[in-house]
Amino acid sequence: MQRYLILLAAVIMQICLGATYSWSVYVRPIRELTGLLQGPVQLPFTLFYFVFPATMLITGSLLPRLGPRFCAVCGGVFFGGGWMLASLGATHFAFTVIGIGLVAGIGAGFAYIVPIATCIRWFPDQKGLVTGVAVAGFGGGAALVSKAAGTLVANAGWTPFATFFLFGAIFLAMVACSGLLMRNPPEEGHKASRPLPLSARQVVADPRFRLLYLAMIAGLAAGFTVNANLKELFPEGAVAAGVTAVALFALANACGRVAWGALADRLHARHAIRLNLAGQAVVLLLSPLILVSDRGLWLYALLAGFHYGGVLVLYAATVAGIWGHRHVGQVYGWLFSANIPAALAPLAAGMLFDRTASFALPLQILGGLLLVAALFSARLGRGPHHVTELREAP
Repeated sequence: MQRYLILLAAVIMQICLGATYSWSVYVRPIRELTGLLQGPVQLPFTLFYFVFPATMLITGSLLPRLGPRFCAVCGGVFFGGGWMLASLGATHFAFTVIGIGLVAGIGAGFAYIVPIATCIRWFPDQKGLVTGVAVAGFGGGAALVSKAAGTLVANAGWTPFATFFLFGAIFLAMVACSGLLMRNPPEEGHKASRPLPLSARQVVADPRFRLLYLAMIAGLAAGFTVNANLKELFPEGAVAAGVTAVALFALANACGRVAWGALADRLHARHAIRLNLAGQAVVLLLSPLILVSDRGLWLYALLAGFHYGGVLVLYAATVAGIWGHRHVGQVYGWLFSANIPAALAPLAAGMLFDRTASFALPLQILGGLLLVAALFSARLGRGPHHVTELREAP
């Protein structure tokens, strides 16, 4: 039963780490309290999604040396402490930028990879499913936190900065305590063996890594663009319809992670990734036909969120299949840096919107990019079924 307890702890950790997805709830109240414009108020969110993957570039390599427990607890202290520091934003907003954007971003970079790498090692025959279950909390957590924060701010009269301190204390306790349960399974038959370290040059030289990196950029760019601009994709709709669409996107995102993870265990990796990319492409290319009513917006949010959820599962499971489950933390940490260039997509889409007063063109461009990525994903070959992990002698 120990591995199921670890899986439960992994879900709890990810629920907390996904809280930054709820940032849109705080934007308007912060603007009203501080007098800041829309752009500056987005700085904590933007900085977080640069620092988070950048930190994972380092922590992925440190995980085998420091161990999952240390990385998880350290990440929990940084993540929760960052939100608590952000509560000082009532004095100066720079504290919020540093707290959530920098400190919490470092914490997420330490902690995020631990549940994925650890659960894959405990469930080696169900890599996709357990990865989906573990990271489903990251998407679902945003819905829970945004609902709680909205209630506190709108109904209880709390300021966003007061909620930051409360949530920070909760996150620190929950992530750190869950992190104490993180441990690798005993290596039966190889207790004294350990995997040979992989160099970044060795991995990047593999064409499969480069294909995965480009495909992940395309999938993330599409998901980021839709998620960041969901309310504006159908501006003629009611305000309540836009709020509902955001909730539906988050729900579909969480469900998609589990569903795509289960599918990855049944299909060859390149087929699952190609299907996910092609599905995303169809959704974006058909946006002019779908985004014609409030219900169309809801359908669009469900479809886009479901496919986006697969991006955060399929690539981790594929890395485990190609490079072995004991190298997941290291290799996926490098692959996860695809978030950095992908995070520029919403900015570029917004600039095109300012020129054309429509998101039709950026969505069509991203749809075409996804189709190209789907075609190239066929070159992933038979990697996941023809892998032998390298080990050092005892």
